Amino acid sequence: MRILFVASEAFPLVKTGGLADVVGALPKAFRSLGDEVRVLLPGYPEVMAHVVQPCLPLPLGDSLGFGPARLIPARMPDSTLDVLVLDCPEAFARPGGPYLDPQGRDWPDNDRRFALLSRVAALIGIGGGLMEWQPDIIHAHDWQTGLIPIYLKQWRGHTPGCVFTIHNLHYQGVFHAHVLPGIAVDPSFNTVDGMEFYGNVSFLKAGLVTADFLTTVSPTYAKEIQTPAYGCGLDGVVASRSDQLRGILNGIDQDIWNPATDTEIAAPYTAADISGKAVCKAQLQAASGLTPAPEAPLLGLLGRLVWQKGMDIVLDALPGILDMGYQVVIQGSGDAGLERRCCEAAEAFPGRVATHIGYDESFAHAIEAGADVFAVPSRFEPCGLTQMYALRYGTLPVVRRTGGLADSVVDVASSSVGTGFAFDGDTAADLLAVLARVRSLFDHPVAWREVQKRAMEKDFSWRAAAVHYRELYDIVQKSKS
Repeated sequence: MRILFVASEAFPLVKTGGLADVVGALPKAFRSLGDEVRVLLPGYPEVMAHVVQPCLPLPLGDSLGFGPARLIPARMPDSTLDVLVLDCPEAFARPGGPYLDPQGRDWPDNDRRFALLSRVAALIGIGGGLMEWQPDIIHAHDWQTGLIPIYLKQWRGHTPGCVFTIHNLHYQGVFHAHVLPGIAVDPSFNTVDGMEFYGNVSFLKAGLVTADFLTTVSPTYAKEIQTPAYGCGLDGVVASRSDQLRGILNGIDQDIWNPATDTEIAAPYTAADISGKAVCKAQLQAASGLTPAPEAPLLGLLGRLVWQKGMDIVLDALPGILDMGYQVVIQGSGDAGLERRCCEAAEAFPGRVATHIGYDESFAHAIEAGADVFAVPSRFEPCGLTQMYALRYGTLPVVRRTGGLADSVVDVASSSVGTGFAFDGDTAADLLAVLARVRSLFDHPVAWREVQKRAMEKDFSWRAAAVHYRELYDIVQKSKS
């Protein structure tokens, strides 16, 4: 089967979160099943600088007013995966991040930038001379690609099936309705049954209502987003398509996240011989400025510093966490207020709390390997990958029971095959209660080691997820024939 993945980011070329990890790894799993996969990405400066083996560009002309654009076939730098780079300097050759300017504000023309990405994906989908290769399935990811099925419907003719994956319903690509002429979308789609959303237009809703099949990144999240509590105003839309919705738990790249072969960590180790983990802990304490203390449980946190991720819960609980003897290391960026509180915590508790603002892939590996415990107290979490990395590294996760966290971590108190700790609620007291249970187990090394071994033996490879997606692709193809 010929499959075109379309996304706004993919590891290792460009990454702001878990979406990049998924798009960087899942296509390789399809390759192992014998499918032909290509990934379409915007030509951000870091993408243009790091793709390899670029081929002769295909001219696209001036689309949506950005000036000349080209499609450059190339390869991922870490594999032989085929990449199609949408090279349009006016749209994508900018400072800052994929979505934000250097001051952290949304680019004001994000509607046209990602409409262009969707439009080129649809052009590849319908064939007709753009390139000889035509996909059987277009797999679109998040709001930045939500217009793909709309363009396919506008152009009609023989089109591929379109599967649309929701990685986080909270981010919806909402713009004023006056953008429609500039993105060349027929006004007939601006209805309550189309992409209209409370007087505006939503790219995410466009994908939800027009794609052939919907997926999201965990079974629990697929249920949650059909409720008002988690549906972000779109629960009714999602529920109306429940027959064409499936939750498939994300996987991880077990070649990259493997403590036995990871070159980013201080010492390798395995489930059979975990002695290297102590070396990784000592290195993490030293690199973070924490007091050397092998007997202290080291709690790691890694990710975006935003309300969703529950970092405020950790900061509110911090005095109690330290009273239990924990050390804490934090890496992340996001909300300015939370960044400031994290830095203030490190200043207030030197040697016991360390904060690294920003994202560094090597340091992320060091945290996953060197920490004893890994906290993911998210208020909602479509899937989450960091807790799977933690399990792989024998760093026992503490998660709030929601979304993919609930699907990937089994509480040791509820099962003899438990691999971590889960809690409900969203207060400091709730977190402290579960961390007291963690501390109790940590103080019994033999029992702790048994849980570590179970955690490290869990299989979160992408191949299982790819098989489930492949079944959906077959369903969509049959419905199109």
